[in-house]
Amino acid sequence: MTDEETIARERIERLQSMAREAVRERRDERAREYVRRARRIAERHRLRLPRDFSHSICRSCDTFLVPGNNARVRTQSGHVVVTCDCGEQARYPYA
Repeated sequence: MTDEETIARERIERLQSMAREAVRERRDERAREYVRRARRIAERHRLRLPRDFSHSICRSCDTFLVPGNNARVRTQSGHVVVTCDCGEQARYPYA
């Protein structure tokens, strides 16, 4: 892993924590901007977003999802179904 990749991963992690904090403060638009920046950094450096981060964002509207606040989480036949307020659903398997 190069120094650039390390720096990019650190920036993505920092943006994730900033997005989480912005949602707690009810600053949804700011959180959305942090998510967009993290995605751009990952694309630019050909990195994947960390799994906990990618499972916490809506692919449709770039919202940072917080269950009970702006997302609904349900289990359904071996999958976790996360539904954003915009109506987008994401399904993740669980063992």
